[in-house]
Amino acid sequence: MKKSLLFAAAGLAGVFLFAGINRTEVSPNGFVTGTPEIRSVSALTFGPDGILFVGDSKSAAVFAIDTKDTKRTDKPQPTDIRAFDQKLADALGTTKENVTILDMVVNPISKKIYFAVQTADGSPALLKLEGDKLQAVPMNDVRFSSVALNNVAAEDAKDARGRSLRVSTISDIGYADGKLLVSGLSNKEFSSSFRSIPFPFTGKQDDASLEMYHASHGRFETTSPIRTFTTGELNGKKYLIASYTCTPLVVFPLDELTAGAHIKGRTVAEMGNGNTPVDMVRLSGGGNSFLVLANDRRPVAKVNYKNIEQFEGTLTERVAGTAGVTFAVLPLEKVVQLDKLDDSRAIVLQKRATGELDLWTSNGQNL
Repeated sequence: MKKSLLFAAAGLAGVFLFAGINRTEVSPNGFVTGTPEIRSVSALTFGPDGILFVGDSKSAAVFAIDTKDTKRTDKPQPTDIRAFDQKLADALGTTKENVTILDMVVNPISKKIYFAVQTADGSPALLKLEGDKLQAVPMNDVRFSSVALNNVAAEDAKDARGRSLRVSTISDIGYADGKLLVSGLSNKEFSSSFRSIPFPFTGKQDDASLEMYHASHGRFETTSPIRTFTTGELNGKKYLIASYTCTPLVVFPLDELTAGAHIKGRTVAEMGNGNTPVDMVRLSGGGNSFLVLANDRRPVAKVNYKNIEQFEGTLTERVAGTAGVTFAVLPLEKVVQLDKLDDSRAIVLQKRATGELDLWTSNGQNL
């Protein structure tokens, strides 16, 4: 019997252990009804119609789950919850030391906030915030579909430092223009990969390998996965905008990321080494659009999209410190999760000096 996605929560739901999946008729979206056997949560994102995508590196698959959370909220109220980690632990019937928050996303329709967490025994759970109360996301007898990723590392594969390669199969996911986008590692020689998968899932997936110049390392790299990404238009052309460990900012033309392609990105900024980017969102204000990047060891960075559009070169030499596109460093540190609420605001999960995690909404001025 395999252990899959569970809710070990007093007052939320029971513990679900799955030996298999109960399937009924297939829906027009390719969904079946049953219990998805999710073994890990690497990343979350929302697609159309309240569909939540769950990236599962252990299974080397992505699941699409119909949350039925489709009631539109056009003017979401701000959130301000102090000691959110304690609230989460209380809901799960454990201590906050035993809970790790894996990812956080906002449903763009309902504006409800969803969380993937992991308990001390490695079991994943999905919850959502209703007002100021946490609820389990139902996972029994739900409509869902899944897609297995091609060319993935074996479960026992290790890198030169003895670290698991499978856990980086999925580093981030997104949805744009009818496609699920997946960054991570493959089992190929140039293992940094980017997959484009049409939704509803048909079994088709385009897998391109990526190369970029890492200015703080002074070399081209093909085996480092993208850590977080978004998509957007630059000078009328659609791009993948990506950030890697030690924080190079790299752009790739989306129309070139096709099956079997090997694409060399354009490194437009070096934003500081010794750091891992956490989340990236696009916000607007004052007639401008901004890329907002949360980091694990550095303050939040903010880049005007106009600056990226105006930078036509690429970094090709080693640099110390920062270089390329200019950016602002905000007085906001230890942001562990970040997602867009609306055009001008974001939901922020921040570790305070006390060690507590607070959940709050930016006001359009502080991001």
